[in-house]
Amino acid sequence: MTLSLQEISDRIEINDLLTRYATAIDTKDYELLDTCFVPDADVDYVSSGGIAGKYPEVRAWLEKALAIFPVTLHSLSNSEIELDGDGARGRTLVNNPMCTRDSEGKETIFTVYAYYEDELVRTAEGWRIAKRFERQALLQGSLPGG
Repeated sequence: MTLSLQEISDRIEINDLLTRYATAIDTKDYELLDTCFVPDADVDYVSSGGIAGKYPEVRAWLEKALAIFPVTLHSLSNSEIELDGDGARGRTLVNNPMCTRDSEGKETIFTVYAYYEDELVRTAEGWRIAKRFERQALLQGSLPGG
């Protein structure tokens, strides 16, 4: 399969978007996270214990929910991208170890293995996520209470 220069560029830009998302989440840089989604994106993290809703609601929840994790390490791989003009669909494997610490400093680590199933759109600012569904595949360890 021969790709056009535009298709190569789109794939690199989408990969950069996915990496930017992981960086934003792991560094808790929510202004950077805003550059990953269209303002009214549909986001669904229910299968991994989260919420579903429009991006602003989910962003607020992420800020609160991720505050208890001093460390999260999103690693993305096996990304499958189907381009269709100014739109695309993607399916990307995520491996996400997360760490909590109790009041005595004891660490508890659990890992979420999931797929991000995305609908992406090209905007004037570049590629953005218009719809994200996280499909949990495995959970090693257990989610903390609350």
